[in-house]
Amino acid sequence: MFKKLLGTISKNIGLDLGTSNTRVYLKDRGIMMSEPSIVSINKRQDQIITLGQNALKMEGKVPEHIEVVRPLRHGVISDFEVTEKMLKTIFEKVHRDVFALVSRPTVITAVPLEVTEVEQKSLEDVILQAGAKQVHLVQRSMAAAIGARLPVQESIGSMVVEIGGGLTEIAVISLNGIVEWKSLKIGSESFDERIINFVREEFGVLLGHQTATRLKTQIGSAFKSDKNKEMSVKGRDLRSGLPKEIIVTESQIREAIMPLLKTIIESIHDTIEASPPELVSDIYERGIMFSGGGSRLDGLEKLAKEKIEVPVYITNEPSTSVIRGIGLILEDFQNLKPVLIPSARE
Repeated sequence: MFKKLLGTISKNIGLDLGTSNTRVYLKDRGIMMSEPSIVSINKRQDQIITLGQNALKMEGKVPEHIEVVRPLRHGVISDFEVTEKMLKTIFEKVHRDVFALVSRPTVITAVPLEVTEVEQKSLEDVILQAGAKQVHLVQRSMAAAIGARLPVQESIGSMVVEIGGGLTEIAVISLNGIVEWKSLKIGSESFDERIINFVREEFGVLLGHQTATRLKTQIGSAFKSDKNKEMSVKGRDLRSGLPKEIIVTESQIREAIMPLLKTIIESIHDTIEASPPELVSDIYERGIMFSGGGSRLDGLEKLAKEKIEVPVYITNEPSTSVIRGIGLILEDFQNLKPVLIPSARE
């Protein structure tokens, strides 16, 4: 029954299986789903209870027989079985209102720049086992660049910095390929972890991941401003074990995450230095495009401009740049086919 459902609507599906969020694109229909990459599982029955936002709400609040799992880490699969179940559930949800039977779909999905052959094959296998007929691969940075409408097919140097949930990928692109790149195991979830550690050390209070995310998005910043916003949050006092309310400021959040931001900025500088002079000239003229959910951090554009002395831009809707790029490949497959990379199964 699942395969029947999976084969409906379209034979072509775009999939962005990210550390923080999973997004699905259907040809001729656009983005059909965007949900956190997290599931809750009933361990007694070995079945998924829910996924996405509903599972996220359950995190840290479940009884012993229920487990909340994030099956991807740093852009690759860390739990093969749970990922397969999650994908089956996602595809069923996308197609549940349609009952026509056509052949199984072809899927285009994104992979990190530093993916190993084993990790790449695992990704292809899990998508095929979820019901796909064929899997095509594109590098995340390339998909993000296409989603940002950069001229990836031309002999022009384009630089994209994709800050996702578990990875930051920096790439110089020209003529359908990656010329120079760096991959860092730093992403928006790394910012959350640094905030949790900072508050633990500074206040002796343990915060949950969702609270840390709220701090980052509501008062977090990469660049000093006249306003030092503050926010009241609650956590567990590590001495008494009781709830405790504290006030955290914008400058404290910036202090917590600045070491990670400096690493990203230094890696951008190193990537530019390692690039061919002709492409460096293009980058200085055209600037650097930031994408990914992590690039929404307030003041990041100003910080990068100040440190690198190159024009910096944040693409429109940075969180969806990868899936929009995959969608453009689906819609114009013959023209953009050269950006795809070889399968690990071949």
